[in-house]
Amino acid sequence: MRPAIGVTIGYDQRRAGTFLLRQDYVRSVEQAGGLPLVLAPGRAGDATELLGRLRGLILSGGSDVDPAFYGQERHPSVTQVIRERDEFELALVREALERDLPLLAICRGHQVLNVASGGTLIQDIPFQVSGTVDHDSERERWEATHEVAVIPGTKLSAILGRERVAVNSFHHQAVRELGRSLVVSARSLQDGVIEGIEAPDRRFAIGVQWHPEGFWNQEESFQALFQALVQAGEA
Repeated sequence: MRPAIGVTIGYDQRRAGTFLLRQDYVRSVEQAGGLPLVLAPGRAGDATELLGRLRGLILSGGSDVDPAFYGQERHPSVTQVIRERDEFELALVREALERDLPLLAICRGHQVLNVASGGTLIQDIPFQVSGTVDHDSERERWEATHEVAVIPGTKLSAILGRERVAVNSFHHQAVRELGRSLVVSARSLQDGVIEGIEAPDRRFAIGVQWHPEGFWNQEESFQALFQALVQAGEA
């Protein structure tokens, strides 16, 4: 029986009352041997029951996290925040970490993992960090825009088997102060922006700032991440 992997879903900002999820997440889980189950934003109190039915969790990308959740005033660039989704996903992360449920957090999800652990975010990279590369690209989902240095000795390094990887990039926020029990596992090679975090005391709790699912049908892919997640869910 394939392990059930929950995948969070966001809202379509162009169509009121509509959820949105790129097929890339679903295809990546399927190719890795997992059974993808989409989790629409719901009540934070449902996190315990939902995760009781899953063997792994993926936090997908999407809108900015409300800075109120990490004790900051909102920067003018933070224009799309959805409190319901924030509360739901923060509850999912905290419950997943408590249960030691395998967790892969992607882009926004990477930031949610950090905030759920007590960390903070850079609200707008161009405004708050000087001399950075373009982290919010307009290229295709599978096109790499910059390189990331993977830190040796981390779980991310063991999974990818490489010290440098070329990644896509679609974000204007990033991890600032690390949350409790988290370590940095990757940084942007050009400007040092944090691109990977993980919880070394958990079986599998990894966040990446790029979109590994965007390469699911490309010759060079990050399927090893999804395979590692599914394998952790089978254990």
